Amino acid sequence: MRFCYIDIDTLRADHLGCYGYHRNTSPNIDAIAADGVRFDNVYASDVPCLPSRTALATGLFGIRNGVVNHGGAASDLRAEGASRAFIGKIAALSWASKFYYAGWHTASISSFPFRHSASWWNHGVMESLNLMRGMGGERADQVLPGALDWLDRRGRADQWFLHIHLWDPHTPYNTPTAYGDPFADDPAPAWHTEEIRLRNWDWAGPHSAQEPWGFTPDEWGPPPARHPWNADSMESVKGIFDGYDTGIRYADDAVGAVMNKLDDLGVLDDTAVLISSDHGEAFGELGVYADHQGADEATCHIPSILRWPGLAPRSYAGLHYHLDVAATVVDLADISVPEGWWSGRSVRPALEAGSEAGRDHLVLSQGAWSCQRGVRWGDHLYLRTWHNGYHPHWNDEMLFDVAADPHEVDDLAGDRPELVALGRSKLEAWTAEQLELGLGDRSDPMETVLAEGGPYHVRGHLPAYLDRLRTTGRSHWADQLVEHFPGDTDGAPAGPKWDGSGFDYS
Repeated sequence: MRFCYIDIDTLRADHLGCYGYHRNTSPNIDAIAADGVRFDNVYASDVPCLPSRTALATGLFGIRNGVVNHGGAASDLRAEGASRAFIGKIAALSWASKFYYAGWHTASISSFPFRHSASWWNHGVMESLNLMRGMGGERADQVLPGALDWLDRRGRADQWFLHIHLWDPHTPYNTPTAYGDPFADDPAPAWHTEEIRLRNWDWAGPHSAQEPWGFTPDEWGPPPARHPWNADSMESVKGIFDGYDTGIRYADDAVGAVMNKLDDLGVLDDTAVLISSDHGEAFGELGVYADHQGADEATCHIPSILRWPGLAPRSYAGLHYHLDVAATVVDLADISVPEGWWSGRSVRPALEAGSEAGRDHLVLSQGAWSCQRGVRWGDHLYLRTWHNGYHPHWNDEMLFDVAADPHEVDDLAGDRPELVALGRSKLEAWTAEQLELGLGDRSDPMETVLAEGGPYHVRGHLPAYLDRLRTTGRSHWADQLVEHFPGDTDGAPAGPKWDGSGFDYS
């Protein structure tokens, strides 16, 4: 038995053909889905990149492992304290460690641990390879040679676990220009109308319609050809969608190359394959473009496609965390799942029986761009925001019918107070329960983020952004931000700045 996890960064479920997308972004992934289990309702418990993969690696929600941010104290694992053994429990019971201690050969091809100082991703990993010498954003053509070489060397052996990390759909969209424009003649998704563009154009916040790069259009330098300056027209909106979708198609080609290699080695039929992601991407949802800033549907709903030898192909509608899929993979490999410790739960019995299972509700968390938690249940998503990441149009409590309105256009909080109260009660009960299971001092890491001055990616940006808002006709939002965040106007820096090749600590 072998297991290959192809981890495609920033991949939305609804931009894949097998999930109903109108563009041909994913022929190779679609073929895997046709031969495997397509999970329709899997959500990342904690977003974005660092919290999501930390949750996956440790098997624990961010409120328990402590990682909910991209900087500050809440971007490091909690200390286990006096009970920490020679090998810590988090390390010993990590996802890869479960395979390692069961005798599997484990490997990860990713720059993620470098990019986020996340050494814990490699707990249980025998070969950690950053062959790209990158810090994130490597194209598939830079990752694929190392993956194929590894498979040539070890692919025919038994009992291996291989993680391959592809970044191509991650903002900014930099697929080589020589690849062409595969979606030039395809319309953008119909839900994003001119009415929505005009509404969003007035809104404020990093990665908003007027600055989909961050706080200014050129925050990271001149944009590549596939990432328009702003959403000033429907043509520009289409260009943003095209850039993202081309990144998916480019990653999908790499998926096809990996599958072909497994076939050439004669091991394809005995290799389990998981296609998934760490988080999704917003394209106008909550006013955010080309980024992942909420605990919302666009950011947390991810694809999860599992092709496992012996499992019948099917779609599976149960509501689950990505941690549940990880636990299921361990269970299917006949390795014990750390029940009572891991936050994830295996659904192997339901998959083998062809039945449905699923959780009553999920709680989702974002602490790097905003401080927000969501409760997903039934047809609804309740969002509670403590720091809006300088998106002043976000209300403290929001409610969406994501079955009828998956792009979060209509906030129903004012019309359905009983559902808001239900979402609030579910969140409060879950928070109290999880804090009892936490490590160390058992404080809420979201409170740590707020005490440090807010999410890492917005710290220090407000003074300059207020000036930009006032010069672009959005003074009313600037006034609201000053009123709401009076202590943020001194511009305290968030930390060292990335200069294109490394971080400037001077």
